Amino acid sequence: MSNTPDTDNAVRAYVDGHGAAFLAELSEWLRIPSVSADPARTDDVRRSAEWLKDHLAATGFPVTEIWDTPGAPAVFAEWPSGDPDALTVLVYGHHDVQPAAREDGWRTDPFEPVIEDGRLHARGAADDKGQVLFHTLGIRAHLAVTGRGAPAVNLKLLIEGEEESGSPHFPELIRSYADRLVCDTVIVSDTGMWSEDTPTVCTGMRGLVDCQIDLYGPGQDIHSGSFGGAVPNPATEAARLAAALHDADRKVTIPGFYDGVVELTDRERELFAELPFDEASWLRTAHSRATLGEAGYSTLERIWARPTAEVNGIGGGYQGPGGKTIVPSAAQLKLSFRLVAGQDVEKVQSSVRDWVAALLPAGIRHEITYWGATRPCLTPLDHPALQSVVRAMERAFDQKIRFTREGGSGPAADLQDVLGAPVLFLGISVPSDGWHAPNEKVELGLLMKGAETAAHLWADLAENGRE
Repeated sequence: MSNTPDTDNAVRAYVDGHGAAFLAELSEWLRIPSVSADPARTDDVRRSAEWLKDHLAATGFPVTEIWDTPGAPAVFAEWPSGDPDALTVLVYGHHDVQPAAREDGWRTDPFEPVIEDGRLHARGAADDKGQVLFHTLGIRAHLAVTGRGAPAVNLKLLIEGEEESGSPHFPELIRSYADRLVCDTVIVSDTGMWSEDTPTVCTGMRGLVDCQIDLYGPGQDIHSGSFGGAVPNPATEAARLAAALHDADRKVTIPGFYDGVVELTDRERELFAELPFDEASWLRTAHSRATLGEAGYSTLERIWARPTAEVNGIGGGYQGPGGKTIVPSAAQLKLSFRLVAGQDVEKVQSSVRDWVAALLPAGIRHEITYWGATRPCLTPLDHPALQSVVRAMERAFDQKIRFTREGGSGPAADLQDVLGAPVLFLGISVPSDGWHAPNEKVELGLLMKGAETAAHLWADLAENGRE
């Protein structure tokens, strides 16, 4: 697809002309309450997968399949370009959604889409059904404007059904189907932009390790007057662990924690500084009165490009009204660690184990339980496929595209690790969309810009996307 004003106008005209039908289709899908975390919605999650499979077939994908897991089903689709030398691109998203009910604070039924003031309100509108489906409108525009009978790249889609439940079976799914998922590039459309006025491309997501540390002392709660000060107290030791997690500069003290961390380049710092970041506004969003974090880094650098350790919960002993003078028999500490490129999940878990064992005194038995870990991922700024995404967005948005990273975590790194392909992010959601919150919405104008971007992307990747 040539990069000309006429081509760009043709794509925009196609997207605008088919926008109403697209929104009707999206609304139909949003009415399916595909809440993967709720066992009562198991049939609805499968119904959502079946709906998407049928829709992708109607779009023109010659291969559409349901891939079952021990949990919720995923959807796979494939559309070969017909060119034996074509680049192969895999698009990832998810069709399951967070729980939602009117009593949570929704103004309307969360599974009955409502359009008002240029916004579509429904659970899943932004996270992630809207961002999955704009690819179908985009591929239709791509074919209509180019006159092609198939995409310019070999196009594959993998739409997960358990992302909102932590993707417990996703790594095994992609390992099992690795031969079907072979690709040169992965596009993740489960992310967002800085704002409506500042379109951005995300270049990386942090990984995650989280755990619970259970501490056990006396065989039962015992009298603090008779025994306190003479035996180890598991609640005190939980507090000591929490306090020892950071030094005075808020740097994580666990030996080996920072091993392999890919440091920010001067260019990346400059790009972060270009963003219209207002710290006071950000603090209001965070419901916090002040910033605090690792010395020597800005707020954006801390949440996007630095590893962190957080105490998510701490407890033990008596929690009722009034006092109860005991040495408790047990205590718990919940910790999470956000990881950045270069850190190894297993190494971090091992370092935490060694750190805990070294700090606890004799007489305190402990157990550490880790939950599903997520690896970090990072795309180099000069990667050709990333530049294709940037150019496609610039054509859709008619302005300069800036760069962000994502402070949260997702399954993107599993795709990168198993498939050995770079992960790129194409998302049009904005912070006000309210992911996981009541009254989730998506901006209709941005949804259409996502479709335009997808329409431009495949030809650009076909021409420029290889390293």
